Amino acid sequence: MLLAPSQARPRPTGPLRAGLVCALLAGVLLVLVVAQWGPLMALDRAVADGLHRRAVADPGLTHVNRVLTDWVWDPWAMRALLAVVVGVLLWRGERLLALWVAATSGLGTAVQQGLKAAVDRDRPRWPDPVDSAGYAAFPSGHALSVTVAFGLLVWLLALHGAGRRTRTAVPAIGVVSALGVGFTRLFLGVHWLSDVVGGWLIGVAVVTLSAAAHQRWALNRRG
Repeated sequence: MLLAPSQARPRPTGPLRAGLVCALLAGVLLVLVVAQWGPLMALDRAVADGLHRRAVADPGLTHVNRVLTDWVWDPWAMRALLAVVVGVLLWRGERLLALWVAATSGLGTAVQQGLKAAVDRDRPRWPDPVDSAGYAAFPSGHALSVTVAFGLLVWLLALHGAGRRTRTAVPAIGVVSALGVGFTRLFLGVHWLSDVVGGWLIGVAVVTLSAAAHQRWALNRRG
């Protein structure tokens, strides 16, 4: 349950630094992907080949991964989750915060789609695919969407001074979800490892930079 926002003065340096570090790492990864850096391409291929062999050999596990990626951690499921959060904030009269959450979610989607169009990276191709996905590969939209959704939830809980158990459980679920959806995309052979890592880094950067901007706005508002 969300409580009243904490009255403690926020410190923008923490989220800002985390966001800048993740943005920098994502930028480096982007350059390596575009340049098709040999060691990274070799790692991507080795991981993809190993997991694809397992997916072909174990249809039952493949089906579980498809259910998780298509229904539990699908980007639209994450958007629906955030839509509920926005609705709760509006019901509580926190219109600006609701707009901030919606805008951050939209920004994440825009960055994702823009990079996919700009990089236009091919997805893994298989003679015996176990799943399919359209559009470009980098970054993983599933990984980015889950990271943004749970990142925003963690931020909101901290902002409202939620209880210790909640502030422990939600981040744990978020980490499991981010790692889990990343694994499903790799296991199903529709993404490279660097696509997934890129989605995680960009998602964290979007949320933390948005949180830093909100904290700076709150500081300025209080004078």
